[in-house]
Amino acid sequence: MAIRIVLADDHVLVRQGLKSLLEREGFQVVAEASDGQEACGHVRSLQPDIAVMDISMPNLTGLNAAREMSRCSPKTKIILLTQHDEGQYIREALEAGAQGYVLKNQVASDLLLAIRQVSRGQVYVSPGVSSAVMEAHQSKSEKSENPLTSRERQVLQLVAEGKSTKGVASLLGISVKTAESHRTRLMQKLDIHETASLVRYAVRHGIVQA
Repeated sequence: MAIRIVLADDHVLVRQGLKSLLEREGFQVVAEASDGQEACGHVRSLQPDIAVMDISMPNLTGLNAAREMSRCSPKTKIILLTQHDEGQYIREALEAGAQGYVLKNQVASDLLLAIRQVSRGQVYVSPGVSSAVMEAHQSKSEKSENPLTSRERQVLQLVAEGKSTKGVASLLGISVKTAESHRTRLMQKLDIHETASLVRYAVRHGIVQA
């Protein structure tokens, strides 16, 4: 039986290229998504074998989406695609529940191998980031520097992308009052008291792109 995959990337051409690659190799792409929230919806309803996602996506980053997927579909293995080879991103990916970490500049050769290894229960990372991976594993048990909950990280991303409180509530399926509560709490935790500073924090920590 073919391995069932949900594919998520906000760039249509990249997504189409990846889909063609995967289907030529006999994998079944059961759904595509252009952002992390859409990807979570597909994973929740389809329960695929593997989710392949870009890290940098609107509405919900690949890291935040991975956290959601680990809860709603624990049997789904997660592979993150990225341009980042820094230890910080790899550590966060492992903490978020990802089993694969593939650099985009090597995706054609790496992704197929990553899917096959991850489907067998192994962890796969692209060559060239082994030292960062070691640092990530060593740091995995350490307390995260990010004090925010998964929901607060989602709210932070949406606020940094320019969404209003009403827009955040609509996208996350929560009340406006709850969205405002999350926003207030995360600002208190970060000791940040204005939206511009929130945006700078989100950019600095890779939650959104400048």
